[in-house]
Amino acid sequence: MTASRENRVLRCGAVGVGRMGQHHARVYADSPTCEMVGVVDANPNRAGEIGERHKCRAFESEEALIEAGVEAVSIATPTSSHMRVAKKFLEKGVACLIEKPLALDAAEAQELKNLAERTGAVLMVGHIERFNPVMRAMQRATETGQPVVPRFIEVHRVSPMTFRSVDIGVVMDMMIHDLDVVLWLLDGREPDEIQAAGVAVVTPHEDICNARLLWNLPHGKVAANVTASRLALKTERVTRITGENAYIKIDYAQKKGTIIRRIANEIQMREVTEQLRRGEDLTSLKWDELVNIEPLEIDNEEPIVAEINAFLHAVRTDTGPPINADAGLVNLRTAERIVEAVKEFM
Repeated sequence: MTASRENRVLRCGAVGVGRMGQHHARVYADSPTCEMVGVVDANPNRAGEIGERHKCRAFESEEALIEAGVEAVSIATPTSSHMRVAKKFLEKGVACLIEKPLALDAAEAQELKNLAERTGAVLMVGHIERFNPVMRAMQRATETGQPVVPRFIEVHRVSPMTFRSVDIGVVMDMMIHDLDVVLWLLDGREPDEIQAAGVAVVTPHEDICNARLLWNLPHGKVAANVTASRLALKTERVTRITGENAYIKIDYAQKKGTIIRRIANEIQMREVTEQLRRGEDLTSLKWDELVNIEPLEIDNEEPIVAEINAFLHAVRTDTGPPINADAGLVNLRTAERIVEAVKEFM
């Protein structure tokens, strides 16, 4: 890979410049390695405002943006339109970063995956939590230390109703973020068993959901308990990962995290286990002396900047993006199974 190709300026655009898409447009416009060609939005006034803000054109259609020579585009339209919009770009070989979820259902996601493979266009899914500073810090901590093998994962993602994304339920709207992280931690393997409960309160879809996911893996069973609600009075985004040799707590909203590892002194740990087996009184033993508590080292890079930089790197180097169509498809299949389980509960 030549340096000139890796650093070449890419002609970029954004389709759908509402709450999320306007940030995509901002990042492209601010990047010295991008030329912001233009934006498209169902609301012409909004497209004009964003175009004026970033000194680029507001196009009336996706076809017009393609004709203008765009090479890479973010698609942040409603989920129900992802298939229709993305097909136009992928068919012309234009790289696409599609906001989560990849499509409305797994069948559409599979079609987009097949189309990208046929045309050779880069296709990345915008599961932005993977680029949250606290997630990047966890990756660094587990790469430099003993790997954490998850056995139990507990996730809470709750927030007040915003009345956005009401065309889909809370599973596709909010829980999909955490499904991506959980499935990524388990190497993209779908759960062997899913149980779920949910309630539709404001929208026709489930507005609150709890799902229990179970895997039967060679090293033992793994369980994940995932809760999502858009009916809360506060915002909370917390993940707890318990393994046999470590525990990790991640607070996405607060950008804080902690990793607690068992001390490498296995002899002492075996002695404690044996003492417990014999029924000895260990109340004077201090637990924090048996473990190592480390705060995660958090950087300040904005998640969407990190996400788009990863996308652009994949386009320039013709390498696979970090969250490809396979990951997006697995996430959707799992989410669909949860929604079906909720329907049986409701």
